[in-house]
Amino acid sequence: MDPSNGTPATPYVLSLNIGRLTPVPHSDAPSGGTGIDKRPVAGPLWISAPGPKGTGGSGVEGDVVADLRHHGGDDQAVYAFAREDLDAWERELGRPLANGAFGENLTTSGLDVSHALVGERWRIGATLLLEVTGGRVPCRTFAGHVGEPRWVRRFTERAETGAYLRVLEAGPVRAGDPVVREYVPEHGVTAAMAFRANTTERALLPRLLPAARALHPEALAAARAYVASRQSS
Repeated sequence: MDPSNGTPATPYVLSLNIGRLTPVPHSDAPSGGTGIDKRPVAGPLWISAPGPKGTGGSGVEGDVVADLRHHGGDDQAVYAFAREDLDAWERELGRPLANGAFGENLTTSGLDVSHALVGERWRIGATLLLEVTGGRVPCRTFAGHVGEPRWVRRFTERAETGAYLRVLEAGPVRAGDPVVREYVPEHGVTAAMAFRANTTERALLPRLLPAARALHPEALAAARAYVASRQSS
């Protein structure tokens, strides 16, 4: 809320973050490194579709994706996480978490990122248009980076996953740019729901199908396979 007039504040990019390749013992990448340690930059940086998974890395100019087997590509071109969720983790962990601490490219303010709808479109600045594809699945590299016990399980149980986005229209982004929810679908499938369906609540998988057009292809394949298995049994 804007304290001056009581109206909802416009969501915006609080921080634009990029990572460099850094060797770490907890990386599963062939290079032995990771780009998860992302640091804020003022920008502007260009964001565009990086190409198919396995060949394309980050959609953010200057950002490194070390393990192309599991990260990056058109359907995970940009990762966003809400500052409000970082604040909640700060209170639980009892230590500060800087913008970019969870490896996100965009730290947002005033936007419920984890509960954004799959297929929701964000206009950032005048040109850039992003589309939500699903939630982030934690991995060993993320756990090693955060350095907290049982991190993968704790993050999974919380299911405040942030959101992966694909690039529909390329453009520049800088810290402070407004985020406008230009299109919001009516199916009710959120990034957090897609995450839970593919991790702890497999029975949710059929409920992802109304979001098939925009859903991350791997999540969509899992949903379709689950439905097919139930129909054949």
